[in-house]
Amino acid sequence: MRFGTLAFLAGILAFQQLVELPDQRWCLLLMPLLLVAAFSKWLRFPVLVACGFLWTLFSVAGSLSMGIAPGLEGEDVMAEGVIASIPSRLSESVMGRPKAAQTVSAKGGDHSRGMRFEFDVISLHQGATQYPTPGRILLSWQEAPPDLRVGDTWRLQVRLKRARGLMNPGGFDYEGWLFRHHLHATGYVRPGGPHLRIASNAGGYTIDRLRQRIAAGIAVALPASPYAGIITALTIGEQRAISNTQWEVFSRTGTTHLVAISGSHITLVAGLLFFMARWGWARLGSLALHWPAPKAAAVIALLGAVYYAALAGFSIPVQRALIMVLVVMMGILLQRNRALSHTLAVALLLVLLYDPLAVMEAGFWLSFGTVALILFAMGNRLAPEGVWWKWGRLHWLITIGLAPVMLILFQRVSLISPVANFIAVPWVNVLVVPPALVGALLTLMSPLLGGWVLALVDLAVAGLWPILKWLSDLDVAQWTQHAPPWWALLPGLVGVALLLAPKGLPGRWLGVVWLLPMFFLPIPKPAAGEVWFTLLDVGQGLAAVVRTRDHALVFDTGPRFSQSFDTGEAVVTPFLRAVGVTQLDMLIVSHGDNDHMGGAQSILKEMAVKSVLTGVPHQMQWARAQQCSSGQTWRWDGVEFQILSPPVDMAGDDNDGSCVLRITTAAGSVLIPGDIEKGAERRLLDISPDALRARILVAPHHGSKTSSTQDFLDAVHPDYVLFPAGYRNRYGHPKPEVVARYRAMNVHMYDSAQHGAITFKLNAHGKIAPPETYRQSGRRYWHAD
Repeated sequence: MRFGTLAFLAGILAFQQLVELPDQRWCLLLMPLLLVAAFSKWLRFPVLVACGFLWTLFSVAGSLSMGIAPGLEGEDVMAEGVIASIPSRLSESVMGRPKAAQTVSAKGGDHSRGMRFEFDVISLHQGATQYPTPGRILLSWQEAPPDLRVGDTWRLQVRLKRARGLMNPGGFDYEGWLFRHHLHATGYVRPGGPHLRIASNAGGYTIDRLRQRIAAGIAVALPASPYAGIITALTIGEQRAISNTQWEVFSRTGTTHLVAISGSHITLVAGLLFFMARWGWARLGSLALHWPAPKAAAVIALLGAVYYAALAGFSIPVQRALIMVLVVMMGILLQRNRALSHTLAVALLLVLLYDPLAVMEAGFWLSFGTVALILFAMGNRLAPEGVWWKWGRLHWLITIGLAPVMLILFQRVSLISPVANFIAVPWVNVLVVPPALVGALLTLMSPLLGGWVLALVDLAVAGLWPILKWLSDLDVAQWTQHAPPWWALLPGLVGVALLLAPKGLPGRWLGVVWLLPMFFLPIPKPAAGEVWFTLLDVGQGLAAVVRTRDHALVFDTGPRFSQSFDTGEAVVTPFLRAVGVTQLDMLIVSHGDNDHMGGAQSILKEMAVKSVLTGVPHQMQWARAQQCSSGQTWRWDGVEFQILSPPVDMAGDDNDGSCVLRITTAAGSVLIPGDIEKGAERRLLDISPDALRARILVAPHHGSKTSSTQDFLDAVHPDYVLFPAGYRNRYGHPKPEVVARYRAMNVHMYDSAQHGAITFKLNAHGKIAPPETYRQSGRRYWHAD
């Protein structure tokens, strides 16, 4: 059972590496292969690998066929459907969902009023023309009414686009997240359009309506509490009201699982109900004689666990815990005992059969990995009794055991997690979760009584929070590094197995050696005289990274979409961390437009930055920011850097005041002109036309028609031009007439919207390697073309 489940998992993982979807007719082999696995012991493992592969193909083929026709993108259409998720404010944190999800609402306006929700489309039409429905989509509504409810049927005028996200090394895979959650398009409700609530309480949404009522009850009971979002997360699994600051504390202390209704919470509820029900049933006399108390308690505990899991939204850790509770309780009912490893294998198999795409979530690996670690490290071991063995040692084992997975998934490991969890887990499980559930349910019947109970819960959270905050503020709270290569995970797991093996096993210390590749494997970097230049995909904006052998520079930081999401935090710093950059030698912010400086503060907060040059020093909240001006030069590792513009007397907030950077190597130059327009182009031609020559040009002003004049292009004479533009951006960048000019010069053109992050390597021998485009090199079958 155990090895068969692992083989099935291996087949699913193999499928997830595909670039294109295979022919669906391969699914016809699934049943014959299952028969072979049932009757052939020797072929069972490879056959079950093939079954996992084909089961995933069978599960995802239909989902990928859904979506909207390309011709409907950006058009006003009428969508009739049902609100399918609890609406959340656009201004709220989306750690429960990815921060990238906020890009669907990047239209400006008052985010405090706007709402985001999932929408099950029943019909889609434009005038008299009916279109196939895309299924479930993700909508934002800037002027949403305050009484949006799950299960209500609406007719809305919307603008949609296909599932599309930013594509960068180290960045969040938004398209993968949409695919994983079966969201086949994104869009927004048109302001002032004809919108109509058709019906209330459509069938099939009862649980989510109940969850929304509980969330509303908590919000009313704790209107001013900073911990209301945490309490809501613990009761119904909705995490979006937790602030970014609070998420950072949970992350640095390794206690994120506490607010992600995990297996421990389900097990806690089931265990409490089991022991309470057994105690009560045994005192009912005649009933206990007809049906033993343990069996009755098992049924009650199972029903309670199912109810709590439904309130939590059946997340992956909840599914795993619920299945394990089911297996244990069925063992009590049938009076059969199973090994815990067998129970874990059954839970894993059932989760994969129900949803093979669960492997795309970090929670899947952390949930099953944690239980497997506990069984391996603490099962069937002889050891002294006491708190240290039963509780304290457990958290150290989990921290060590999950370190390789944490580095692969998040490039960070909390070093004070054992201490934080030693305190926080019993505190939350005893003082917070049980009364929070009671108080939340009471709000449905007696808001006053429920409010009193929730106020006590709020005090309990408030008592714990200063401890977690103090631990998170410690300099040693967290280890952060570059992402290790995937192959390093295997020796890392071998190292963990050795370190956590029984004490009598010789050579346990070799586990440290096996772990070394996870931490100390050198990552590729430029040689002396080389430049690795990357134009990042930040949507409609600009952010570029320049690396030499021992230095790194960021030119512009992309846009800020809301108070809780900007591309400095979501794109630039994850990329820097992924390629091993731990500090910046220079940050250049070309000028004051949001799409160029929106992420600057996040970078300054998360990275050590030695110096800042900017066209708008008065807008930079950084005391040592200096004005960029023509004539500034420096040399790093045999590479020349020069600021060509603006002159000291022409710096300002407008586009022509942008910093213009030229990078010169033996292989040629890279020119990054920011948002300069015709005036600045002419000034550069008048002052230093020879200095403009560059083999790689970042198109001025994203390819706007106000830039890229013919005289300027003749002077630069690029081999490559890169357009930093967003997918279907509202400005129409790059403009067709500008593209035509470059095409007439036989320039190789690349667009961040179509190619994702674009990387050039200029070596010290005068050659430029063919560019690597991340939308193509990092492509998986769920990504858009």
